[in-house]
Amino acid sequence: MFLCAHPLFGGALSAVIPHSTTDVSELREIPDNQEVFAHAHTDQSLIVELVEYQEQVADQDAAKYHFEDIAGSNKALEPGAFEVTSVVALAKSELSLSECSSAWMLTGTQCVSKFNEEARNTVTLHLGLVRLPQFSTDVLISFNDPQSISPDSSSASAVGTHQQPWTVQDFERLLQTLTLHDPGLFG
Repeated sequence: MFLCAHPLFGGALSAVIPHSTTDVSELREIPDNQEVFAHAHTDQSLIVELVEYQEQVADQDAAKYHFEDIAGSNKALEPGAFEVTSVVALAKSELSLSECSSAWMLTGTQCVSKFNEEARNTVTLHLGLVRLPQFSTDVLISFNDPQSISPDSSSASAVGTHQQPWTVQDFERLLQTLTLHDPGLFG
């Protein structure tokens, strides 16, 4: 199967995006610093986000820092609502984004609700972090992979429709193929 790179941020970046992808910006307003994709048949999502480089955070701690920030945004900071299961450094030789100072992949879980609902779903979050201190930017790539969906969640209709869900390999391919074409993206 031939895979082609998908333009991101107006073509300033590109990456191979998995099959069955819906560009969420065609459905609703997305912040300028994000590209958001949803799986057409599951409740999975991918987010490529440009955030401020956190120079006070050591490289080896940065993925966990951003994971906890996402947990805060998801209102999942209470004890037992989030857990980091692994953090690994990615070899720069395996990445297309050669401008990075370091890259990391974190896997963890968060208990989150969608759209301020009471119902909470257990989501495995795979977080890729590419650090670009020369551009004062951290690039976060989040793969949200629901493991347990509450019957009371608006996502419950997606349960049982797992037609070719995205895999961790799809996420890793996105990370590995992320390429910078225009440094002007960073200002």
